[in-house]
Amino acid sequence: MTLTILAASAGAPAHLNPVKLFLDADIVVQLVMLGLLLASVWVWTIVVSFSVRMGAVKRADAAYEQGFWQAQDIEAYHGQATRGDAPLARVAAAGLAERRRSLAAKGLDREGARQRLAAVMGSVVEQESDALGERLNFLATVGSAAPFIGLFGTVWGIMNSFFQIGQQQNSSLAVVAPGISEALFATAIGLFAAIPAVIAYNRFSGAVNGFEARLQRFADRFHTTLSRELEAE
Repeated sequence: MTLTILAASAGAPAHLNPVKLFLDADIVVQLVMLGLLLASVWVWTIVVSFSVRMGAVKRADAAYEQGFWQAQDIEAYHGQATRGDAPLARVAAAGLAERRRSLAAKGLDREGARQRLAAVMGSVVEQESDALGERLNFLATVGSAAPFIGLFGTVWGIMNSFFQIGQQQNSSLAVVAPGISEALFATAIGLFAAIPAVIAYNRFSGAVNGFEARLQRFADRFHTTLSRELEAE
């Protein structure tokens, strides 16, 4: 048995080969690895796309808000073609539209108009926040499920290794080690997918919360401005 182990060790690779581990694995373990690799690719796609989108949103909001509070005519300022792409602009558009409807109605109900303004702009704030964070749930799902999916592949691979021991009636390390290595590789891929997903989800959730808070502060301040205008009517 000692000679068998030494001979196997002499022909063994000097380091782990991930591709060989994948190709030599059981079909069930291969499917688990493939699914986790696809999930990892999608996680990084979300990370990159969200980062780009968040940067664009921040720049658009900063550019819009920079002149908004200094504008003498908010309607005219908002009507400029380059102003409508910012989430803050959509919040302002909802408030301005509701103000026009309230002023056009007979018998202006100022208290009711103020409530409608708050409700309309609050709804847009929630819509914008939901739209920005719509794919973050996938990160949370991968972060929580990937380690267990990888563990399933590991358990299956180890079970297959013990089956091979029984079939060959040989419990030497040379027989068991390859199967166990392939099985553990599934858990490693699960962690490879889960760790970035958890980190990205926590970071991006904070970014979405900050984004929503900024929109809400803008909506509250604009609501105050519109309320004063309604009082003057």
